[in-house]
Amino acid sequence: MAMNPKPTANAASVQPFVQMITLVIASYGYGHLAAHCIESTLSQTVLPSRILFVDDGAHDCLHLENLYPEIEFIHRPKNLGTVANFQDILLRVDTEYVMFLGADNWIRSDTIELLSKEKADIVTYDIVVTGELKDEILERVPGESIKLNGDHYWHRKDKHHGSMMYRTKLGQRVRYENRFSNSSAHPQEDWRLWDLMVASGASVSSIPQGLLFYRRHRENFLKYQSENSLNSAVTA
Repeated sequence: MAMNPKPTANAASVQPFVQMITLVIASYGYGHLAAHCIESTLSQTVLPSRILFVDDGAHDCLHLENLYPEIEFIHRPKNLGTVANFQDILLRVDTEYVMFLGADNWIRSDTIELLSKEKADIVTYDIVVTGELKDEILERVPGESIKLNGDHYWHRKDKHHGSMMYRTKLGQRVRYENRFSNSSAHPQEDWRLWDLMVASGASVSSIPQGLLFYRRHRENFLKYQSENSLNSAVTA
């Protein structure tokens, strides 16, 4: 279902939209943050053709459907897990390009406009790491970010991240899968997707601007703490 360019009760004027991009918002336990993410997509200077929101079985986003009727919602009855969830959604996309956005993050208001001008197979852009636990990035990827206005600016020129835009058919051919066979580890499905798309000869362009606001928050910390504990137990 394409975005309706008609103004709504909350819109001051008709927003232009681009037919080539589907934006997928993925949530699991982010019902308390998801409206912020949605607002950032609806405030774009140029709207994507389609915004698809999927709640992977947490059942904490049901209230959003009445607030944002112009968005397609999928409320899964049970959790599929990141990889299966992303792959299923990817197969439902029919626009030229697609990008995934975590429901706990948000994008700058001109992101889709800037992305729509790019012609490469994969388009990356820089990240602003923010949130209560933003300093975690200094330990995870030391030396890759700089301080900026109290946050951390993470340069991603010619490097992958989970919200890169890519050609849909190319992604569907490569598929989302676990990067490692150890199912207890973080799947790094976006890293695998990037590696295989690049290995297949995909062209890459980068926008040297911080378009994604990557929120590091308590829910992140609890998830990674659980993953690290599990991984330690497996390798002990």
